Amino acid sequence: MAGRFRAVFLATARRLKPATLLSAALALAAVSACNTGSVLSLQPAVDVGAQTSAVPQYQGMQRLVPSNPYMTQAAYPRMDEPLSQPEQMPAGEIDCRNELKRLGVVYTDIQPIHQGQCGIDFPVKVSAIGSVEMKPAATLTCNMAATFAAWTKNELVPSARWRYFSGVKTIHQGSSYSCRNIAGEGVLSEHGKGNALDVMSIELNNGDDIDVRKPGLFAFRTRGFLNNVRADGCQYFTTVLGPGYNYDHRNHFHFDIKNRKSGYRACR
Repeated sequence: MAGRFRAVFLATARRLKPATLLSAALALAAVSACNTGSVLSLQPAVDVGAQTSAVPQYQGMQRLVPSNPYMTQAAYPRMDEPLSQPEQMPAGEIDCRNELKRLGVVYTDIQPIHQGQCGIDFPVKVSAIGSVEMKPAATLTCNMAATFAAWTKNELVPSARWRYFSGVKTIHQGSSYSCRNIAGEGVLSEHGKGNALDVMSIELNNGDDIDVRKPGLFAFRTRGFLNNVRADGCQYFTTVLGPGYNYDHRNHFHFDIKNRKSGYRACR
């Protein structure tokens, strides 16, 4: 094709004007380049691999940071998504969910969490206990969720009504499921099993926001309320740690249902 075009070009070149001749020469060069021995390679203008690897976070994917309780090797799918096709639950898990419904717990069954030595086979995400909101929603085992709900309804709410003449609006929690060891020890925290919850503050319907941090010397009502929270919690949980125990618990109550063979309860 290029040879035929060249012959025609030479035959007619003498009759063309200079500008027309230049255009024809350029066309010939382009055609000559298009032969079977030299196929044009379609390279992207940007190295997609290098470009995307520099982007810190993709839209719709979860950033992988150590503080993220849902950190996985692959950022998608998120493990706190609702469980679309529930696995066959043991009878105990089904009974537990019936108890959650009886207690008025607003929850969602979410995907199983398996993260090294941490995880929950049948986790629930609790957003409210009756009219009491949980902020943010807490990821727990069903057993821990039911225990916390029973304590909230039977102890926390009545105590708030007795001391503040108000209902409880919101429980502000600082940590539910989180894959980590106990501070300073090589032992897996109950947070890594979904059996623990940290309460930072309790917001009442009357607008009071009761910070768990140790109250002032003359805050008699707040101190009495928080003492009740701690003492009553020991009837439901196997571990209750709060301000005064150590520096790490200076600003929250830690509740868990650690299974101890001796039946010992740590309430400090």
